[in-house]
Amino acid sequence: MMQSRGGDSGEVINKQVILKDYVTGGSAKESDLEVISTRTINLKLPEGSDGVLLKNLYLSCDPYMHACMNKIENPSIDFVSFSPGLPIRGFGVGKVVDSGHPKFGKGDFVWGSTGWEEYSVLSRLESDNLFKIDHTDVPLSYYTGILGVTGMTAYAGFFEICCPKKGEYVFVSAASGAVGQVVGQVAKFMGCHVVGCAGSKEKIDLLKNKLGFHEVFNYKEEPDLEATLRRCFSEGIDIYFDNVGGKMLDAVRMVWLECI
Repeated sequence: MMQSRGGDSGEVINKQVILKDYVTGGSAKESDLEVISTRTINLKLPEGSDGVLLKNLYLSCDPYMHACMNKIENPSIDFVSFSPGLPIRGFGVGKVVDSGHPKFGKGDFVWGSTGWEEYSVLSRLESDNLFKIDHTDVPLSYYTGILGVTGMTAYAGFFEICCPKKGEYVFVSAASGAVGQVVGQVAKFMGCHVVGCAGSKEKIDLLKNKLGFHEVFNYKEEPDLEATLRRCFSEGIDIYFDNVGGKMLDAVRMVWLECI
């Protein structure tokens, strides 16, 4: 909860999720993060600022964030390490509290990259990558998933790159993941025959019984991936939506080459 300080100064205590230090030796632990409520933030941007002040409403927890908790030796513009002692970052939905940016005004809802904290001040460069939410007739939380990066990845990859046609045979790896789930369902809506793979009984049940994939298999239980794919795709694979690469991609390529 926010606590006002200094009367009419507009300062509040800003609760934040901090990375204590780089993660080493495997998976992140709860002890690698810390929730603090010791820093204040002014709810008015400095005079002349061209950035945006957000109140964060929803935050998305995504797999790539684990890698960013490690020290990345060769960072890219889209993939950099989080800074120890500062809030971790991810995609979220927020409401504009104050703005000097020409695209956004007070009260606007936006989604994009933000800090894991109750309030975030974004620079002009960071604000340029925000998307204004014009349609609020759906839950705002959807913009952290199906209407956000997950949905955009699935849509662009499947419709713009794969160019599906009704009746085609589609294979989706990591099909129970956020992107794979969406691809499998839109492929079904397109009238495609959809096969997915996952790595646990629970995930297989989800794909079969809730998401309605035509066929699914547990890749961990299949000693010969090429033979499994031939069994599932006797007529060949028209579209492979790859979420994993590696041995699965190699097996798909071999089966696909046999059919051309």
